[in-house]
Amino acid sequence: MLPHIEAATVAARLAAVRARIAAAGAGRPVTLVAVGKSQPPEALAAALAAGQRVFGENRVQEAQRKWPVLRRAYPDIELHLIGPLQTNKVADALALFDVVETVDREKLARALAAGMTRGRRPACYVQVNTGEEPQKAGVPPADADAFVGLCRDELGLPVIGLMCIPPQDEEPAPHFALLAEIARRNRLPFLSMGMSADFETAIRLGATHVRVGTAIFGARPAQ
Repeated sequence: MLPHIEAATVAARLAAVRARIAAAGAGRPVTLVAVGKSQPPEALAAALAAGQRVFGENRVQEAQRKWPVLRRAYPDIELHLIGPLQTNKVADALALFDVVETVDREKLARALAAGMTRGRRPACYVQVNTGEEPQKAGVPPADADAFVGLCRDELGLPVIGLMCIPPQDEEPAPHFALLAEIARRNRLPFLSMGMSADFETAIRLGATHVRVGTAIFGARPAQ
């Protein structure tokens, strides 16, 4: 375990983030996805001991190293994949994660659909590249409706929401508003948007899930 002071710090930060979420949501339920990227199991255990149960990981292999042991102690964990998914990792992702937030291209959607015919069916979010950044994953906004239709209607994926990561150098509010509009017209109830620096803005614009890491765990440890 972490030294007592560090575990207490994680718990205090977690409580502060929850309070900010509650204030921004004004009574509307919002799920906190605590981002465990690069965090050691001890930090995650501190959050679990403080009552957190929904976590996000960016990489399948990193999650495989950390979460099976933690899940034996806390079987009610809900684990979200919030980073890019390669098609050769689909089987591993389906076995481990409860939610895949980064369905971003047809090849991946078809691989997920094929994999789900053989076992678990994690809930899916379509990732939308609201800033149309060439280096970033996600479906362009103009293609989002058609891609949601492909995933949900043709492939039968359990698509329940959308996610986005706005450009770092732009005001996030217009991106959150755009994602909310795409979700509304596709009748998708869940929106994963907002991170440590902007989750309150995201909540005010309709986020149902916010992905928060550094505000809970502090800076990521050096790799």
